[in-house]
Amino acid sequence: MLRNMATSLILSAKESDSNDLAVGRVITTVPKAKFLRPAVERLITLGKKSAVILSASPAVPARGTTEWTAWRQSPAWRVWADSVAPALAYRRRAFSVLRNDAAVEILFSSLATRFRERNGGYLRIVRLPKFRIGDASRLALIEFTDSPAKRRRNWLMKPRKIANHTACKKAWADTLSAPFANKLWFRSDRFTLK
Repeated sequence: MLRNMATSLILSAKESDSNDLAVGRVITTVPKAKFLRPAVERLITLGKKSAVILSASPAVPARGTTEWTAWRQSPAWRVWADSVAPALAYRRRAFSVLRNDAAVEILFSSLATRFRERNGGYLRIVRLPKFRIGDASRLALIEFTDSPAKRRRNWLMKPRKIANHTACKKAWADTLSAPFANKLWFRSDRFTLK
């Protein structure tokens, strides 16, 4: 479950240029969001560490050239390989969790650079006023904290206004069994039993 949700969240951050409201966010239950948040934040930290290591490593000649062949057989190659080895280990650790090449590439290329200046707190959990229909679990929105475009959350946060209270009350009364139908009363924003 963790692998699928983390992969979905990271892959949703791929289209960060569009104005789509679902970019970089996933809707799930509150306990799952709390479980997912530290795991993805650890993965982003691995990406940031890898970016720091790769930026400090020496330049490499273009592969396939004569300079590269000479450099590959020199002691400078061993120095470069030793300096880049931790970055490769971080990438492999992330892949062992995600098991998706595209998600690892997004994590180490775009997300690591997006959160380069931020020290933790890469994700935010927003509790929604909605409940899941099947088991009435509280829903939450988990998203990256730096949204590239200013997004509105009002479409998720505002409860819908009921246009016709009597029609809505009648619909609820029809769903209840006969003994409870006459005890149903309506008060501003909710239905309760007397």
